[in-house]
Amino acid sequence: MDAAQIGSDTSRVTESLLSKEQYDSFRVFLEDSCGIVLGDNKHYLVTSRLNRLTQEFSFDSLNAMIDALKHKNDNRLKERIIDAMTTNETSWFRDNYPYELLRENLVPEVLKKKPARFRIWSAASSTGQEPYSISMILNEMQIKQPGMLNIPVEIVGTDISNTVLNIARRGEYDGLSLSRGISDERKKMFFKALDNDRWALNDKVKSNVRFSELNLLQNYALLGKFDLIFCRNVLIYFSSELKSDILTRMAKVLNPGGYLILGGSESPTGYCRDFEMTRFPKGVVYRLKEPE
Repeated sequence: MDAAQIGSDTSRVTESLLSKEQYDSFRVFLEDSCGIVLGDNKHYLVTSRLNRLTQEFSFDSLNAMIDALKHKNDNRLKERIIDAMTTNETSWFRDNYPYELLRENLVPEVLKKKPARFRIWSAASSTGQEPYSISMILNEMQIKQPGMLNIPVEIVGTDISNTVLNIARRGEYDGLSLSRGISDERKKMFFKALDNDRWALNDKVKSNVRFSELNLLQNYALLGKFDLIFCRNVLIYFSSELKSDILTRMAKVLNPGGYLILGGSESPTGYCRDFEMTRFPKGVVYRLKEPE
């Protein structure tokens, strides 16, 4: 849209801005629904992400849609709004060092305990790049050291958005997505070409991974126990109280001595006493403390 178009459509743009009352109401809805805390100055973020939904749901304005959100029990509207506010960019082997840690330190540490099975939770899996990256690392380790992972392996990817999970379950990506972190060698090893620059993951990678819709404010007990939890670049969106609650409940679904892998700017310090920092040459993770 050029400047002339913007000037000629001032009334519609003005209607699309949230009032302070509506913005505050939306902040409460979002925190109650998925734990995300919006600051006082995020009006533009909300309007830019939600304005397009007014046409999809045939509302005259963003304010009208927020009114409906408060007064109507429309689960589809709620789901689409949460999708719009929580869907984040992701990439293959993001930051790289967690996957080097996985290969060089964490997998060997877990296998020392001779577990009956090996389970990993990707707690904000989005369109699947993180859990599938983990699966590729495990496949590469099996190729280099046949028999080292001779136990059942399960990687569980969860996300609040069923929209992104359906993309993850298909395991099909375009060339642009693959360019964000997938080397030519891995592309040849783990993907097969489809039509229109689409690429499908092979069954070896997909077979280790399953996806499930989960709100991190919900109970984790039905997920079972894990040896490793990846929860990277997620806690930054929550209040201090919710960070503490989430970390405490994650500790309860880790096996003894299990590891939590957080984002580079995240730490359980000050929020949960169940973890101790563990330094490896490639980076830092957090180990579940032994019972006192």
